[in-house]
Amino acid sequence: MAELLQVRDLRTYFYTFEGVVKAVDGVSYELEEGETLGLVGESGCGKSVSALSVMRLIPDPPGKIVDGEILFEDDDILKIDMDDMRQIRGGKISMVFQEPMTSLNPVLTVEKQLTETLQLHMGMNREESRREGVDLLARVGIPDPERRIKQYPHQFSGGMRQRVMIAMALSCNPKLIIADEPTTALDVTIQAQILELMKSLTSEFGVALIVITHNLGVVARYADRVNIMYAGKVIERGTAQEIYANPRHPYTVGLLNSVPRLDLPRRAKLDPIEGQPPDLVNLAPGCSFRDRCRWAVDKCATESPPLMSTGEGHWSACWRIEEMEGLVEEYRNDRIRDAVAEAAEGATGDGS
Repeated sequence: MAELLQVRDLRTYFYTFEGVVKAVDGVSYELEEGETLGLVGESGCGKSVSALSVMRLIPDPPGKIVDGEILFEDDDILKIDMDDMRQIRGGKISMVFQEPMTSLNPVLTVEKQLTETLQLHMGMNREESRREGVDLLARVGIPDPERRIKQYPHQFSGGMRQRVMIAMALSCNPKLIIADEPTTALDVTIQAQILELMKSLTSEFGVALIVITHNLGVVARYADRVNIMYAGKVIERGTAQEIYANPRHPYTVGLLNSVPRLDLPRRAKLDPIEGQPPDLVNLAPGCSFRDRCRWAVDKCATESPPLMSTGEGHWSACWRIEEMEGLVEEYRNDRIRDAVAEAAEGATGDGS
């Protein structure tokens, strides 16, 4: 497959009274046509800012894309004028935002908001755009679309509003959809429905998809490749299968351990990542994750590790990359042993 999007050494900074916030600091990745890519990390790691940079929606001031290239269909969208960018935005690249209630205009009907894009980008008249809007609502699973298209956003549930956002994203047959935390405000059962819907629709239309999330469990089923972000950088990248089976960065290990596991006893506790993400205004030299890392060494405090290959298609930014497989295996065995011991102690206590 041909490469649809290439992000090269992207740097997006925010200039504040406290100093320069390096929200995205040298991010690079590629996306092929029809591929699903997961961008994963904690809040504040640069996921959403990198996506907004692709859409050229960074508020200026205080934000500014200071360096890098964003090649979409081989054209650098950072160099085109805003009139051309408006044609790409919505027409070729669409975005599903995190909170649909704040993304949809509460005083306009769904019909008005959905058909406006079709009329602007597809050249449809009012009647044609309405028919297409009804068809789109039906495709995303909204019942009785003829009636519901006339309603306002507050008359829809959270899950249904997100379906409307997906319908708007698909309306102009884009080549790329960016979904920024599309399931954050939804309950677990609706999350699964929305993700299944997005995956099936992207497969049906051949659309590439970038899913931004803080939860590795969300992308396990749906992503082809995964980029792990921390402190404005990609610190591990690879296929979803390789990332989950053989994590090679302590931060990725921490994210995986923050998800409940079925292979541990029921009483086993989650193992959260201790501490807080670093201050992006005053980043200390060395690895930005070292203060939270259980395996940090002296070199981590002085030199920032580059992305290094751990095998075909798998990269990690860690100075202990060659030892990581053994360290992770030892840690997992210790955790399982401790969890079994705690479960046995709890069972003994309950029976006494």
